[in-house]
Amino acid sequence: MGPADRPARPLYTQAERSRRDASPWTLVQGVLAPLQFAIFLASLVLVLRALATGGGFAAAEISVVVKTLALYAIMVTGSVWEKAVFGRWLFAPAFFWEDVVSMLVLALHTAYLAALATGALGGEALLCLALAAYATYVVNAGQFVLKLRAARLQGSEPAAPRFAEALS
Repeated sequence: MGPADRPARPLYTQAERSRRDASPWTLVQGVLAPLQFAIFLASLVLVLRALATGGGFAAAEISVVVKTLALYAIMVTGSVWEKAVFGRWLFAPAFFWEDVVSMLVLALHTAYLAALATGALGGEALLCLALAAYATYVVNAGQFVLKLRAARLQGSEPAAPRFAEALS
Protein backbone atom coordinates (compact mmCIF):
# COMPACT_ATOMS: atom_id res chain seq x y z
CA MET A 1 0.00 0.00 0.00
CA GLY A 2 1.51 3.35 -1.08
CA PRO A 3 1.11 6.74 0.62
CA ALA A 4 -1.82 7.68 -1.63
CA ASP A 5 -3.64 4.49 -0.61
CA ARG A 6 -3.38 5.13 3.13
CA PRO A 7 -6.25 6.94 4.76
CA ALA A 8 -5.27 10.42 5.90
CA ARG A 9 -4.84 10.85 9.63
CA PRO A 10 -7.65 13.02 10.92
CA LEU A 11 -6.56 16.47 12.00
CA TYR A 12 -7.90 15.81 15.51
CA THR A 13 -8.47 12.65 17.45
CA GLN A 14 -11.79 12.52 19.28
CA ALA A 15 -10.01 13.49 22.55
CA GLU A 16 -8.20 16.40 20.87
CA ARG A 17 -11.45 17.58 19.29
CA SER A 18 -13.12 17.51 22.70
CA ARG A 19 -10.25 19.46 24.28
CA ARG A 20 -10.29 21.93 21.40
CA ASP A 21 -14.02 22.53 21.70
CA ALA A 22 -13.81 22.91 25.49
CA SER A 23 -10.81 25.24 25.50
CA PRO A 24 -11.42 28.98 25.90
CA TRP A 25 -8.25 29.44 23.84
CA THR A 26 -10.13 28.24 20.75
CA LEU A 27 -12.40 31.27 20.98
CA VAL A 28 -9.41 33.54 21.68
CA GLN A 29 -7.76 32.29 18.48
CA GLY A 30 -11.03 32.70 16.60
CA VAL A 31 -11.17 36.36 17.65
CA LEU A 32 -7.47 37.21 17.32
CA ALA A 33 -6.97 35.70 13.85
CA PRO A 34 -9.43 37.97 11.99
CA LEU A 35 -8.42 40.94 14.16
CA GLN A 36 -4.77 40.42 13.24
CA PHE A 37 -5.75 40.08 9.58
CA ALA A 38 -7.65 43.39 9.70
CA ILE A 39 -4.62 45.07 11.30
CA PHE A 40 -2.44 43.53 8.59
CA LEU A 41 -4.64 44.90 5.79
CA ALA A 42 -4.65 48.42 7.27
CA SER A 43 -0.90 48.30 7.81
CA LEU A 44 -0.26 46.94 4.33
CA VAL A 45 -2.13 49.90 2.85
CA LEU A 46 -0.08 52.33 4.95
CA VAL A 47 3.21 50.62 4.07
CA LEU A 48 2.45 50.54 0.34
CA ARG A 49 1.27 54.16 0.41
CA ALA A 50 4.46 55.27 2.17
CA LEU A 51 6.63 53.42 -0.34
CA ALA A 52 4.64 54.77 -3.29
CA THR A 53 4.39 58.40 -2.17
CA GLY A 54 7.41 58.84 0.07
CA GLY A 55 5.16 60.18 2.82
CA GLY A 56 3.47 58.74 5.87
CA PHE A 57 6.47 56.71 6.98
CA ALA A 58 5.76 57.26 10.69
CA ALA A 59 2.18 55.98 10.38
CA ALA A 60 3.37 52.99 8.35
CA GLU A 61 6.12 52.16 10.85
CA ILE A 62 3.72 52.42 13.80
CA SER A 63 1.21 50.20 11.99
CA VAL A 64 3.86 47.50 11.55
CA VAL A 65 4.62 47.68 15.28
CA VAL A 66 0.90 47.25 16.04
CA LYS A 67 0.74 44.31 13.59
CA THR A 68 3.78 42.76 15.28
CA LEU A 69 2.21 43.10 18.72
CA ALA A 70 -0.93 41.40 17.39
CA LEU A 71 1.28 38.65 15.98
CA TYR A 72 2.97 38.15 19.36
CA ALA A 73 -0.45 37.95 21.03
CA ILE A 74 -1.73 35.31 18.63
CA MET A 75 1.54 33.36 18.82
CA VAL A 76 1.54 33.22 22.62
CA THR A 77 -2.14 32.35 22.89
CA GLY A 78 -1.82 29.90 19.99
CA SER A 79 0.96 28.12 21.81
CA VAL A 80 -1.23 27.89 24.92
CA TRP A 81 -4.06 26.56 22.71
CA GLU A 82 -1.74 23.96 21.19
CA LYS A 83 -0.66 22.84 24.66
CA ALA A 84 -4.30 22.57 25.80
CA VAL A 85 -5.37 20.59 22.73
CA PHE A 86 -2.30 18.54 21.78
CA GLY A 87 -0.20 18.55 24.97
CA ARG A 88 2.69 20.39 23.26
CA TRP A 89 3.50 24.09 23.28
CA LEU A 90 4.51 24.06 19.61
CA PHE A 91 5.14 21.72 16.70
CA ALA A 92 2.31 19.28 17.39
CA PRO A 93 2.21 16.95 14.38
CA ALA A 94 -1.15 18.32 13.19
CA PHE A 95 0.26 21.86 12.98
CA PHE A 96 3.97 21.19 12.51
CA TRP A 97 4.47 23.02 9.18
CA GLU A 98 2.22 25.89 10.19
CA ASP A 99 4.38 26.33 13.29
CA VAL A 100 7.60 26.15 11.26
CA VAL A 101 6.42 28.95 8.96
CA SER A 102 5.10 30.85 12.00
CA MET A 103 8.64 30.90 13.37
CA LEU A 104 9.86 32.55 10.15
CA VAL A 105 7.00 35.07 10.33
CA LEU A 106 7.90 35.80 13.96
CA ALA A 107 11.61 36.15 13.12
CA LEU A 108 10.96 38.63 10.32
CA HIS A 109 8.58 40.73 12.41
CA THR A 110 11.08 40.71 15.28
CA ALA A 111 13.87 41.70 12.88
CA TYR A 112 11.69 44.65 11.87
CA LEU A 113 11.36 45.74 15.52
CA ALA A 114 15.10 45.35 16.07
CA ALA A 115 15.94 47.34 12.94
CA LEU A 116 13.44 50.04 13.91
CA ALA A 117 14.81 50.28 17.47
CA THR A 118 18.45 50.39 16.42
CA GLY A 119 18.08 52.47 13.28
CA ALA A 120 19.86 49.70 11.37
CA LEU A 121 17.67 50.27 8.31
CA GLY A 122 16.40 53.45 6.72
CA GLY A 123 12.72 54.12 6.04
CA GLU A 124 12.33 52.37 2.69
CA ALA A 125 14.49 49.39 3.62
CA LEU A 126 12.62 49.04 6.90
CA LEU A 127 9.27 48.98 5.12
CA CYS A 128 10.61 46.48 2.58
CA LEU A 129 11.52 44.25 5.52
CA ALA A 130 7.95 44.69 6.74
CA LEU A 131 6.69 43.59 3.31
CA ALA A 132 8.86 40.47 3.50
CA ALA A 133 7.40 39.74 6.93
CA TYR A 134 3.92 40.33 5.55
CA ALA A 135 4.50 38.00 2.59
CA THR A 136 5.44 35.16 4.95
CA TYR A 137 2.44 36.05 7.12
CA VAL A 138 0.13 35.67 4.10
CA VAL A 139 1.62 32.24 3.36
CA ASN A 140 1.17 31.25 7.01
CA ALA A 141 -2.39 32.57 7.16
CA GLY A 142 -3.11 30.53 4.03
CA GLN A 143 -1.76 27.43 5.73
CA PHE A 144 -4.13 27.94 8.65
CA VAL A 145 -7.12 28.62 6.38
CA LEU A 146 -6.40 25.38 4.51
CA LYS A 147 -6.08 23.55 7.84
CA LEU A 148 -9.42 24.98 9.01
CA ARG A 149 -10.99 23.88 5.72
CA ALA A 150 -9.55 20.38 6.18
CA ALA A 151 -10.99 20.25 9.68
CA ARG A 152 -14.41 21.26 8.37
CA LEU A 153 -14.26 18.64 5.61
CA GLN A 154 -13.48 16.05 8.29
CA GLY A 155 -16.57 17.17 10.17
CA SER A 156 -14.59 18.63 13.02
CA GLU A 157 -14.81 22.40 12.60
CA PRO A 158 -13.53 24.33 15.61
CA ALA A 159 -15.90 25.94 18.09
CA ALA A 160 -14.63 29.47 17.37
CA PRO A 161 -15.80 29.58 13.73
CA ARG A 162 -19.21 28.22 14.80
CA PHE A 163 -19.36 31.08 17.32
CA ALA A 164 -18.46 33.57 14.60
CA GLU A 165 -21.10 32.10 12.26
CA ALA A 166 -23.72 32.44 15.01
CA LEU A 167 -22.95 36.16 15.21
CA SER A 168 -23.53 36.73 11.50
